[in-house]
Amino acid sequence: MYFTQRTNRRLLASALSVSLLLAGSGSTALAADASQAGQSPEPPFDQERFNDEKPQRNWSLLVGAGAIYEPEYEGGDEFAINPVPFVVFTYGEWLEIDPRGVTITPFRHEGFALSGKVGYEGGRDEDDADRLNGLGDIDFAATVGAKASYSWNGFEVYAAVDQTIDGSESLIGTFGAEYQAPVTERLILGASVEAIVANDKHMQAYFGVDATQSARSGLSEYKAEAGLKRVNVSASAIYMLSENWLVRGEAGVGFLTGDAADSPIVEEKIQPSASLFVGYKF
Repeated sequence: MYFTQRTNRRLLASALSVSLLLAGSGSTALAADASQAGQSPEPPFDQERFNDEKPQRNWSLLVGAGAIYEPEYEGGDEFAINPVPFVVFTYGEWLEIDPRGVTITPFRHEGFALSGKVGYEGGRDEDDADRLNGLGDIDFAATVGAKASYSWNGFEVYAAVDQTIDGSESLIGTFGAEYQAPVTERLILGASVEAIVANDKHMQAYFGVDATQSARSGLSEYKAEAGLKRVNVSASAIYMLSENWLVRGEAGVGFLTGDAADSPIVEEKIQPSASLFVGYKF
């Protein structure tokens, strides 16, 4: 759900402000009252009470829900529709909380940014699909990661690394590029491409088959080693229904490569997906 990061930043509407300039009468009345014996002077004129300018918020909140149409598991050839509620909260340019975790960006300078993230890896259950029977479950686990990026005129290139704590003990690197541009005042189009590399533990957990798993599942033994496991390409569109309501759609396809593509667990190397979300920004 990377769209929430970029969408949220683009939904910050600038407020119009009108200042009322009042002079003369207020100060004259104050001076006259102060000159009268036995009376205390009134407090100074409070200009802010008559100022229509709205204070700028340094936080935003996006709430919504949608659904993703995708393979039942990575490498599967049967699809499922999964409902996805989401909440995205940002504070300034340094904190973001979304369904993937908590991201802190302590450094930004002339388009460059460095950030750290605490998130999670969902794992996999052997009852997610018939092909996984006998392979056992991969436990849900926490992740920690870092990301470096450069943005310029709607274009962003990035590199990220994430380490799973316990669970599959995966170490995953992601390298990608994304471009988003407004077509009209309401419509934003985007496209992205990314490559994902993984260590031995991740590849063996999700694509390997050891002797015990082979005996239980009937699949042949297979050792999956580290390397490039997947390339993703996608296109997206965001449409502002109103000042607060938006709808976002995305279509993409992933191509499993290397040892991941050759795994006996994989039934289909090409992994298409589509999603649709509706959100409200406070």
